[in-house]
Order: sequence, then C-alpha cells, then structure tokens
Amino acid sequence: MSTITKDSLKSSLMQLQCHFTWTLLKEDMDLDNLEETIGDQIKFFANSNIKNYNLLSYVCHLKNSNEEALKYLQQAEEEIKKIYPDEIARRSLVTWGNYAWTCYYMERYKEAQTYVSKVEKSCKKLSRTAPGKIQLPEIYAEQGWAFLKFGRKYYERAKDSFENALKNEPNNPEFNAGYAIVMYRLEDFSRRECENVSPSIEALKRAVELNPNNTFIMALLALKLQDLAKVDEGEGYLEAAIQKTPDFPYVLRYAAKFYRRKNEVNKALEILKKALEVTPKSAFLHHQLGVCYKDKLFQLKKATRYPPQEQVEDLIQLSIFHFKAATDQNTKCFVAYIGLAHMYAVGKRYEEAEETFQKAFQINTLSYADKQEYYYRYGNFQLSHMKSESEAIRNYTEGLKIEKDSYGRRNCLNALKQLLEKRIQAGLGNATDFGTLGFIHNLNNEKHKAIECYEKAIALYPNNEEYVSALCELQLSITS
Repeated sequence: MSTITKDSLKSSLMQLQCHFTWTLLKEDMDLDNLEETIGDQIKFFANSNIKNYNLLSYVCHLKNSNEEALKYLQQAEEEIKKIYPDEIARRSLVTWGNYAWTCYYMERYKEAQTYVSKVEKSCKKLSRTAPGKIQLPEIYAEQGWAFLKFGRKYYERAKDSFENALKNEPNNPEFNAGYAIVMYRLEDFSRRECENVSPSIEALKRAVELNPNNTFIMALLALKLQDLAKVDEGEGYLEAAIQKTPDFPYVLRYAAKFYRRKNEVNKALEILKKALEVTPKSAFLHHQLGVCYKDKLFQLKKATRYPPQEQVEDLIQLSIFHFKAATDQNTKCFVAYIGLAHMYAVGKRYEEAEETFQKAFQINTLSYADKQEYYYRYGNFQLSHMKSESEAIRNYTEGLKIEKDSYGRRNCLNALKQLLEKRIQAGLGNATDFGTLGFIHNLNNEKHKAIECYEKAIALYPNNEEYVSALCELQLSITS
C-alpha cells in the first residue's frame, strides 16, 4: 500500500467512533485483570454482551493479541445478528470500527478500508452524516461503559457519555443503569475528597424503577441508603436482590460490604466465600476478605486485653493472604496495597511493609486524595512501627503540601498537630517543629497561635526566610 493511501486510511480511521478513538490508555489499567473482569461479566450478566466483546477485542489489541481481538469481534457480530436482526448496520458501527483499526495494525489495509467503507455508508444511510459526527444514543452508552471499565480517571467522561445517551432515550433502562453506576462511583470518591457532587440516590432509584430485575443496581442502592443512615430501607432492597438472584456474585460482593459496614463481619465473610467460589480471581472479593479479617483482628484485640496469640496470628495471615491476592490480581488496586502494607506491619514484617508502601506510591493512576492517604498511612507506619518521629513528621507534612481537601489531608493535619504538640510539651521542640505547628495553626485560621509559633521558631533559627516571611504576612493580615 502506498504511503499516501496508508495516510489517508489513517485519517479515515481517526473519524470512527470506537474504542481506538476514545483515548483509553493501557497504562491506566491492569489489562490482565480487566480481561478477567470482562470475562466474568460475560458469564454472569444475562443482557447483551456486544459491548463486552467489543471492549475485550480492544483489550486484546492492547496486549498485542490482534488475532484474539478478531475472534471477539466475530462474537460481537454474532450477538448483533441474534439480538438486532433488523438493525445490523446501526448496531455494528463500533464493532466495524474496531475491526478496521485491528486490521490496520495487522497491516491488512484492504480489509481495514472495507470496514471503514461499511461504516461510512451506514452513517450516510442512518443520518446523512460522516462517521465522526453521527450521534447515536447506543454509541454514547457504549462509550460510557468503556470509560467506566477503565477506572476513576475516566468517570467524568463516562457521566457525560451516559447523559448524552439519555438525552435521546431518557427512559432506557440500560442507559439509566450506567448513569446511576457512574454517579454512585463519582460520589463515593468525592466523599473521600470532601467534595460535593449530585447525590446518586435519585439516579439509583430511577434505574431500579425502570428495571426492577437489575439486582446489581438494587445492591448499590442498598449501600447508598446505608450511607444515608437508612439502613433498614437499604437492607430491604438488598434482601429482595438476594432473593431474586441468590448466586449472582455481583450482588453478593455488595451484600458482604453492606453487612461488614453493619459490623456483621462473620455474615460478610460467609457471603464473600460463597462469591469467591464463583469468581475466584476477583480482586474486589479478595480485598473485601482482607478487610474483614483485619476488622475481626481489631474486634478481638478490643474485646480482650490478652487475645490468644494463635488466633491473632491466624487473622493476620488470612488478611495478608487476601490483600496480597488482590494486589497480584489487580496491580493498580491502591487500597489493597495500603491494607497489605498495614497488615505486614501488624505482623512485624517491616521490610515487606516498606516494599508494599513503595509499590502503592508508584501506581500511576493515584488521585491527590490517594497520595494524601498514602502519606498519612506511611507516616503512621514510621511513627508506630519504625519509631521515627522525624520520618512521620516529614510524611504528614508532604500530605499537607497537596493543598486540596480530603479526609487523608485532614488526618495528616490532625496527626501532625498532635505529634508536634507532644514533642514541644516534652521539651523536644526545635525550630522546624514550631514552624510547622505555626503553619498548621495558620491553616486552621488560628492566627494568634500561628504568630506565637513562628516567633518561637525564629528565636531558635534567626533569619530563616520562610518563618520571617510567614510571620510578616500573618501580622499584616491581622492589622489590615
């Protein structure tokens, strides 16, 4: 194929609406885990799997398995013929787009061009427009599902996609379910970041109303009601979901989370073990099991002053086993790494704890709230297990330097304030301690206390530019 023709083909490919043009980056996901997750969903979700086969084909391409990608696209085509025999062209646009790109990367340019032409002809027929300009609700929705699968970095884009799909079909149960899921997840992360977003409760209720058989959404609604302290109402939805689909792992996982948060840890463990039999490689389930065994250890230590050592060891090992399984399965699972590092420390396996903390911080998709949480947890590890006040202070301070609000940052602030005050009361306070405490008081708008601390810091370290500058600013803000 001539360079010019190849270049013009690439230009045509860029106009297609499919996974290859939606900027889904492989470095943002653990591809093996994503492949496993989609495979499980194909097995357990009864509804159309066209979108899952299309996404699997793209994941295979990212893993350099283009032959495998073509097989999944064939399965998508078979599903389309079976479910939409009268709308084959309309329902095949994303599949054909993925075909075109996959063939292009396999240097099968003639076939790639054939699929490009099929898409172009279909778009002209459907709406007299070019492939890049066609606005079909099912394409917006498929884009939304793909963004959802690629993690939190893509959730805002997923929300936009589902909103666009719903503009044309406001009562579509599947579009409403996708929108409810992304709203629930956005709200969950925003709560950690101390931000407000539109409550997901209405979106979840609307999705359940449109499809009372969607037990996955019912389970999410139960958790949301639990968040809002409407535990009994939430449990009602959960019990109804379990009754309808007693062996559905995606309901069981959220049921376990519901009961763990209700302090019924043994019941949660029972449910998680049942779900794990069906989806043994689920990072989510292994993480939840790790949390449950950690909680049981905490309860045991709280209940008795001298808990049986053998029982303590067993719970530590079980928690470590499941947190480790979660990180092995999903190398981007930050919360599992933090849980694992903590349990290694509890088990006095300090080198492994240190190594795991470092792995957690190296994950490339961390949000600012994750980083603040990391500094808080790692600071605690340095203080409680490594007995290093200076390293704890350094880490808590790093968490504060990220100036956006989150629970992790608030925890860093409180832990740092407590530690500095303790050092100063013990007569160990140095200029840095006073300067940092001044900074904290200033953050809390306690200006007179901040001035007092900066003056003490300057007395111990005269002419320090940072302290002098901070003190001048504070004095000016009080007099102005």
